Amino acid sequence: MTGQVLDDSSDGEALDEPVKPGAIRIILADSQAIYRVGIRKVFALEDDLRVVAQADSLENLRAAIIRYPTDIVLLEGGMLAGTADAIPELIKLAPDVKLIVQAVAADENHTVELYRRGVRGIISRSISPDLLVRCVRRIAAGETWIDNQSVNWVIEAYRAQAAALVNPRNQPRLSPKEMSIISCITQGKRNKEIAYQLGTTEQVIKNYLRKIYDKLGVSDRLELALYCLHNKIIQAEPEAEAVAAKVARA
Repeated sequence: MTGQVLDDSSDGEALDEPVKPGAIRIILADSQAIYRVGIRKVFALEDDLRVVAQADSLENLRAAIIRYPTDIVLLEGGMLAGTADAIPELIKLAPDVKLIVQAVAADENHTVELYRRGVRGIISRSISPDLLVRCVRRIAAGETWIDNQSVNWVIEAYRAQAAALVNPRNQPRLSPKEMSIISCITQGKRNKEIAYQLGTTEQVIKNYLRKIYDKLGVSDRLELALYCLHNKIIQAEPEAEAVAAKVARA
């Protein structure tokens, strides 16, 4: 890849040296030029690391990801402020790109949320050059970069989430008609059969199912049936495997 040498007023352009075969391609996304210049110099010393583009905003980063094939995005955490969906959007644009976020300070909630949304590593803005290079190489190889404190935060977050799911007080409230529809689903009945049994139309059943999916956080009737059996929202005589087989055939 060739292109114009990037200066700090033309973010999103490619840099000037061709990428060597097998090199790890990196996009630097940082609002501060001094960090981009410093990190670029660190990577320039390594034969297997190559900065292919820079960006000083999320908008320019999106454009760069689309335009230049890359393996790693090194992203300033401050650029994510007020943009909760930025990480999923970037991953959707380039599913194979691995994101590393540079954070000024460690924050439990923010750290957990970043890992949940698909970030592969979170590092300090004051990370040493050799540790930064090691981080990039490991993440490019498919690993996740996470320190002990962050590991504990993530584990505790998932434990709390699991406890909340089995706590009856936190179970979503379902109307009698929604419960009837769920019961029919676990019996393997199709929407048309459920509509006939409940004296309504198939479209009404579809509308109810969308609401039920949203309430329970499931995506289809099989997930719905298994979720309700596991959380004892309904009582069913057959084993879960039998119910799943019925629903899958519906």
